[in-house]
Amino acid sequence: MAKDTAIYGLSSIVGRFLNYLLVPLYTNVISVESGGYGVVTNLYAYTALLLVILTFGMETTFFRFTSKENEDRDSVFATSFSVIFALTAVFLLLVFGLSAQISGALGYADHPEYLQLMACVVSLDALQALPFCHLRYEHRAVRFASLKLLFIAMNIGLNLLFFVVLGYRDVLWVFLLNLVCTGIITFFFIPDLLRIRWHVDTGMLRRMLSYSWPLLILGVAGILNQAFDKIAFPLAGGTTRDLGIYGACVKVAMIMAMITQAFRYAYEPMVFAASKEKDAKATYALGMKYFIIFTLLAFLCVVGYLDILKYLIGSGYWEGLRVVPIVMVAEIMMGVYFNLSFWYKLIDKTIYGAWFSLAGCATLIAVNLIFIPHYSYMACAWGGVAGYGTSMVLSYVVGQRKNPIDYPMGSIFVYVAMTALFYAAMSFEPETWSVVLRLGVNTLLILLFCAYIYIFEIKRKRK
Repeated sequence: MAKDTAIYGLSSIVGRFLNYLLVPLYTNVISVESGGYGVVTNLYAYTALLLVILTFGMETTFFRFTSKENEDRDSVFATSFSVIFALTAVFLLLVFGLSAQISGALGYADHPEYLQLMACVVSLDALQALPFCHLRYEHRAVRFASLKLLFIAMNIGLNLLFFVVLGYRDVLWVFLLNLVCTGIITFFFIPDLLRIRWHVDTGMLRRMLSYSWPLLILGVAGILNQAFDKIAFPLAGGTTRDLGIYGACVKVAMIMAMITQAFRYAYEPMVFAASKEKDAKATYALGMKYFIIFTLLAFLCVVGYLDILKYLIGSGYWEGLRVVPIVMVAEIMMGVYFNLSFWYKLIDKTIYGAWFSLAGCATLIAVNLIFIPHYSYMACAWGGVAGYGTSMVLSYVVGQRKNPIDYPMGSIFVYVAMTALFYAAMSFEPETWSVVLRLGVNTLLILLFCAYIYIFEIKRKRK
């Protein structure tokens, strides 16, 4: 399990980082005034939502039903795959049959081909979902990781060829190259699919649908928390130009997401392993504290070196860099909410998680729809803080009543206050200072934060 976890975790983090390298490419070759990157941001947000809908919670359902002793694995796979296949077929028929109407409603009346290409991409991604689950079930982690990394390598290579070497600038190629790479990966699954004994069990199908539809609701709520701002932006009156700026600057802030994901890979197995220990709650409390320290340090590093990190995106998009700290705060809140979620997971009361997620999602949607017309993409950034903040606070308050954990709030508050003070100092540095001087002062502040951690968390523990 440790070996597989390392492979899955490494491939996910490395893959996400490599895919991240497309951001500087797109934002340098696609001009901000064209709004092209805004189109990419908008349509990829739709694909994230559609992927959740088309897979219909069947990934988790597949693992749940294959774990039952009286269920045939091939029947489970075939039955769950048939749901995804049927949904995908209906989806493609609707998109291609109503292409002009849907494109017009989304603001792409002149480019229905964008919608058609992305519909094909998300359909193939949906059809790949269960084959990838099957690889995980068979503990074929190397093949799983290889296919994931192959897709990213092909995607980066083809994008460099077409946008840098051949000089293409049309965003159509972003979608077309994605489709080519996704199609090639799908081809690799044909031998695996041919080995399956195909039989759809109607009785099992009814039980699967009964199990999966709540997962669908939770999945939709979760993805709306991440993608609704980019979906709603054009619908609420925002321009594709501004959406492109926001989408590019959010990518800079996503450094925080990669850092928190790395922490989660190490932390999550430890939490469940410690659940049977007498001092489990003390472990959770300590884990929460270290998570917050870890992410606050990452926050200061990103803000402190933003003069360097801004070169990850084209200079035309820099006007939106003010959203970076706000989006990172939202990411930290999401991470805290994830840590708080263990109280209801470990007592099998996951319904609380559903309510907290839905409350946060509703808050995020309201903030975006109300304030985007007035404050553009700044409303999107603050909407994330409001949404994740709502889920975080609800989970903490209810959790302290249902399954209380003695978190070291005093110590956590000190780190939060110190981070706020150092961030304020970084933000109010005189504009007359040179970049080198600003970086030097920011480095000193980060080192002071690290010194405090060493003195009060490491050196004191050794005594």
